[in-house]
Amino acid sequence: MTELFVRSASLRNATLRALERRGVSLVEIAELTYFLQKDYVGGLTRELCLQNVEHVLAKREVQNAILTGIELDVLAESGRLSEPLQSMLRSDESLYGVDEVLALSILNIYGSIGYTNYGYIDKLKYGCLAGLNDKSTGRVHCFLDDLVGAVAAAAASRLAHRHRSEMETDLDDEE
Repeated sequence: MTELFVRSASLRNATLRALERRGVSLVEIAELTYFLQKDYVGGLTRELCLQNVEHVLAKREVQNAILTGIELDVLAESGRLSEPLQSMLRSDESLYGVDEVLALSILNIYGSIGYTNYGYIDKLKYGCLAGLNDKSTGRVHCFLDDLVGAVAAAAASRLAHRHRSEMETDLDDEE
């Protein structure tokens, strides 16, 4: 039996290209992360947020979720899904929920604080999320808006955990 293994670099590159094709930049995701953490991490920079976004995107589970969600959005946008799924994704049906479940798979990686961050940013539709939620464009981003919010929230969680660890280390050094 022959198995096909997708190399990590190929999967990562495919994920970054898919995001780019759908009009999402890593800088925009980092801006969401900055928005979520600026009041809690002193001296936070957008560059540090970008580094954390890149770390989140390096995870295979995250790449798989993004590629799956984007593919479903693209299929819905081109009208290639069966009904009633086609209509639910095209309209981003509020009771559909599978898009959020896929996003939650990303949040599981970095702990419960990610859920709070995600819920907050998803409700606000801050930054690039506003554009991804704009139904007047004709584009379908049923999954992508939630996935982008989840990556930003996961990066914010990663930042928060690291910041706490650094604070605890500083306190230990003082003792």
